[in-house]
Amino acid sequence: MNFKSLRSACTLIAITGMLLLAFSSCDWKRPKKEFITFQEMQDPTNDTLSDWSNVKAGLHSSFISIDVRAPKSVAPEVEIKKSEKVTGWKGEKVSAQMILWTTADVDQVELEFDDFISESATLPASIAQARFVRYVMTDEFAEGCGHRKPEDYAASISADMLDNLDNFNIEAKTVRPVWLTIDIPSDAVAGNYKGKLNLYAERKFVEDFEIEVEVVNQLLPEPSEWVYHLDLWQHPSAVARVHNLELWSDAHFEKMRPIMKMLADAGQKVITATLNKDPWNHQSFDAYADMIIWTKNEDQSWSFDYTVFDKWVEFMMDLGVTDMINCYSLLMWNNQVHYNDMEKKELVTLELKAQSDEYAEFWTVFLKDFTRHLKAKGWLEITNIAMDERSPADMQAALKVLETAAPELGISLADNHKSYKQYPGIKDISVGANSVVDKEDIITRRAEGLNTTWYVCCADPFANMFTFSEPAEAVYAGWHTVAADLDGMLRWAYNSWVENPLTDSRYKTWPAGDTYMVYPDARSSIRFERLIEGIQDAEKIRILRKQYSDENTSESLAKLNELEEAIKYFYTLEPSDDWNDKLNEAKKLLNR
Repeated sequence: MNFKSLRSACTLIAITGMLLLAFSSCDWKRPKKEFITFQEMQDPTNDTLSDWSNVKAGLHSSFISIDVRAPKSVAPEVEIKKSEKVTGWKGEKVSAQMILWTTADVDQVELEFDDFISESATLPASIAQARFVRYVMTDEFAEGCGHRKPEDYAASISADMLDNLDNFNIEAKTVRPVWLTIDIPSDAVAGNYKGKLNLYAERKFVEDFEIEVEVVNQLLPEPSEWVYHLDLWQHPSAVARVHNLELWSDAHFEKMRPIMKMLADAGQKVITATLNKDPWNHQSFDAYADMIIWTKNEDQSWSFDYTVFDKWVEFMMDLGVTDMINCYSLLMWNNQVHYNDMEKKELVTLELKAQSDEYAEFWTVFLKDFTRHLKAKGWLEITNIAMDERSPADMQAALKVLETAAPELGISLADNHKSYKQYPGIKDISVGANSVVDKEDIITRRAEGLNTTWYVCCADPFANMFTFSEPAEAVYAGWHTVAADLDGMLRWAYNSWVENPLTDSRYKTWPAGDTYMVYPDARSSIRFERLIEGIQDAEKIRILRKQYSDENTSESLAKLNELEEAIKYFYTLEPSDDWNDKLNEAKKLLNR
């Protein structure tokens, strides 16, 4: 051994000795971490419902149901539970929830998983994630749609956002939920796995919890292979505004990447695009910015700049959203369109009634050029001209123009007029929750390759996804889709953020949370996680139906019959008071 090696060896021995002495003489502490976050809004119930007099000192913890939104300022009265079991298929994402509470401030609370071990295999700790749940201000359904002033509606704070922080400071006399997510690998060996969830606070170990993961010997395909037609409308302009970025800049697209990837990973099938001026007349906090620039040249010819449209579509396709491009709209909510007039040197805004000759002339020029462009990009077969809640008279006028100018383009409609039967050949139709689509029509449309879904909005108290909604309503929606034999579900707002989306989900026009499902910087929500759970259930039902039918044994057919009987309950959107219990019982049939 040379001198350098000898010195290194002696140094290592000395350091090891010092570490052993340090561990034996004092408590080892974890590294100190920064905690930088935003301040939640004050809990309106803080002064009236809080009673912490019977809570002992220290940091308390317990698992609770994922069907519960835990109040922030109310001392929990729960049966203490220190272990939890979750069950899922290979490839499935499953959830659990725990709460932490304390009478005194506790800093640097952290949670870390150990590996999950069965008798024959190990699943790495990296498949699990613990996210601190944040509270946002919410209100109530009341009359649903319509302008509202905050002071006229009951306010509360709701546990909804799943933050991406790796540690959290818990304030005295508060509850902090933690959402646990386990992504079961597709190649996992079926069986029961046990692992530990370790809790640390003030840089010291507090306690650990047992997590058991039962992996069922069934495989859920990748989200890109799911049949369920999910259509959550994207809103790029909201991302630019919230993060103070130049619209359509590289920085804007990079900021959108994780949040849109989260949508793709939920099985999203549709890219939301715009054709001209904001189709919804600035109904959300942010207007939709133009994706296609229209220009009327001095010689009265037209040109169309598709640069942003192409970049957006290619961006979403690269993330995995490739089934449809729904382009809004030939029917604007205020009938207005605009273009750059090079002769006048100004942006000209026109109001065009759908039944007018000017409307047909204006749109025909664009539609022909748009069809040419889509053919060149190879996107024509997956592109629809989309309309949202327009009257039958306007729809007929728009369909006439499309039939003449662009017969190769598909058509999409969100229908709240119970008029779907008037448009039998529409490629993609979604009916409002208060409408019923005849199952015979769905079957006929499906045989013709046409898509039929349903949607909820501000008008629907159940099954909805407001920030005050029961968490399991989002799961119920998936089961309702199956029970009604629909192809999937639409919801108008994935990320149409309000002014301060991190803290206050209320909006001037609709019940709180109606305008967005997820939060800035790719923060998920309890609602979004449960929506995915319902879609997974729908996919599992599809797989089991085929499996049981193909097996065609008395046992498999009995299982199929039991499953079908359970599904029938979810056809209604006015369920019994025990709907959540019935949902949980039905879910057990998918995992046995």
